[in-house]
Amino acid sequence: MRYWLFKSEPSEWSWADQVAKGEDGEEWDGVRNYQARNFMREMKLGDLGFFYHSQKDKEIVGVVRICAEAHPDSTTDDERWDCVDIEAVAPMPKSVTLADIKAHEGLQDMPLVKSPRLSVQPVTKEQWDTICEMGRYGK
Repeated sequence: MRYWLFKSEPSEWSWADQVAKGEDGEEWDGVRNYQARNFMREMKLGDLGFFYHSQKDKEIVGVVRICAEAHPDSTTDDERWDCVDIEAVAPMPKSVTLADIKAHEGLQDMPLVKSPRLSVQPVTKEQWDTICEMGRYGK
């Protein structure tokens, strides 16, 4: 299993919107960055990800699961762009802010810190475990 982080502007697509989609999940569409697209092409069914609210809140608010592997993005006819489908798993009991992540010595190498504009990012197992502990997820 691999771990990921999905960034969304809550005014465009919020955690509540994701939860409302239920088990069917929703396409993570509209990504027009080659590196983010390539990460989605690496994702497998059952991989987990953090759902991150960008803009003003800048915090991890939930956990999602890949429920459909990479396929053509339905929002474009351009064959270069793929997406995955994700479903909500659970809210983060305590949101983990970008400030919390930046302040943690073991998280300094995260793409969220080093490449903050990238909308889909990998997360290592160690980073995943640390953030889950910080957010009291899985306790």
